[in-house]
Amino acid sequence: MVREAGSPVLFYRLEPKSMEGNYERSNYIHPLYGLDGEELTEDFPADHRHHRGVYWTWHQVLIGNVRAGDPWLARQFSWRVQSAGILPAGNGLRVTHRWFSPDFLDGDEPILEETAEVVVQPAAAESRSIDFDIRLAPMQEGVRLGGSEDAKGYGGFAVRVKMLEDLQFTAADGPLMPQRLAMQVGDWVDFSADFGGHGHSSGVAVLVHPVATGYPQRWILRGPATPSMQNPVWPGAVPVAVPMGEEVRLRYRLVLHRGDAASLDLNALHATYAAMP
Repeated sequence: MVREAGSPVLFYRLEPKSMEGNYERSNYIHPLYGLDGEELTEDFPADHRHHRGVYWTWHQVLIGNVRAGDPWLARQFSWRVQSAGILPAGNGLRVTHRWFSPDFLDGDEPILEETAEVVVQPAAAESRSIDFDIRLAPMQEGVRLGGSEDAKGYGGFAVRVKMLEDLQFTAADGPLMPQRLAMQVGDWVDFSADFGGHGHSSGVAVLVHPVATGYPQRWILRGPATPSMQNPVWPGAVPVAVPMGEEVRLRYRLVLHRGDAASLDLNALHATYAAMP
């Protein structure tokens, strides 16, 4: 648990969790808390039991011709902690996992090593930033990653916010209506609602950094009529190779805030974030 002045900010789950033995998963964040302690995310939602808070995973993990489980659905897959600790500056976490599946060499050999740094900024008057820097390095020849094998192609970094009836979607060009297929809507999307149930809005914006692999990324967005997660997509339905000696880098910022998207200048905030090396 990460706290500021005794108040919870986020919980990074390292130990596996399941629902009566099904959908076993780890290596994700839930709950993610707003500035007033409201929970912004869901875990094991009734419509998609495999969804979990803030997470990053894929339907397709391939090693040559071998398909290694389905980590998106939390089937036949595990994330084993190699190290976990506080960053030297004391402002976040650095966690290294290795990926395994019983479908690949009976789960005896790691497929890929993932290192995630999560930097938590102190809360400002009305907002807080949380940065994710995720690096994926294969440990086998022939590793490929891919999203859902349909026209949607979802996969990668995802946030399962609470699916509330008043959930509003906003991007740089203004309010959005989610569609079935991936959308080109820019470098950030905000999700605002009365998450605390107190009659006023709060929210979380997801910002994509230009160094993220696959930038600019399309977005899969879902509202309460068809509840699901929110996802800047990488790489899509067609799996891409991750060669030995190279790495995938996925880099995102969450901006937690009071009020709706109009309560802060997300274009300026993204410009500041994009300028970071």
